[in-house]
Amino acid sequence: MRTIVAPLIAPLVALSLAAGAVPAATQGQTPLRDVAEIDDSLLMVAIADDLRKTCDDIDARLIRAYSYLQKLKGMARDRGYSDDEIEDYVTSKAEKKRMEARGKAFLAARGVDRSDKGAYCTFGKQEIARGSQIGVLLRAR
Repeated sequence: MRTIVAPLIAPLVALSLAAGAVPAATQGQTPLRDVAEIDDSLLMVAIADDLRKTCDDIDARLIRAYSYLQKLKGMARDRGYSDDEIEDYVTSKAEKKRMEARGKAFLAARGVDRSDKGAYCTFGKQEIARGSQIGVLLRAR
């Protein structure tokens, strides 16, 4: 499975999100990876990003995704994380690998085989129809 955190996330995160796992921990704050509200939300964005890259009939709602990432950045800032800390968190290779593993586990728990493109894209369309956090970041073509 190619990395879930990629093209949509990378430029948007670089522009809008910033939270640091390691630096925050050194300042006595909880690492951002352990702030479930933010980390879980980034997982949803990462899965939506992978769906839009994988499925020919699914597109991203880029403005909605950008706005959502801005909201997450604001939440991180409100919790005392600096832009540098946020940037460290979202660009960390270790965090990207961890997020990829979380994505695989998330999908597996829902009976979705990421290697079965048809089933994976069906999952994406179901998320759109449900209006889930993944689904609201996407649209069917």
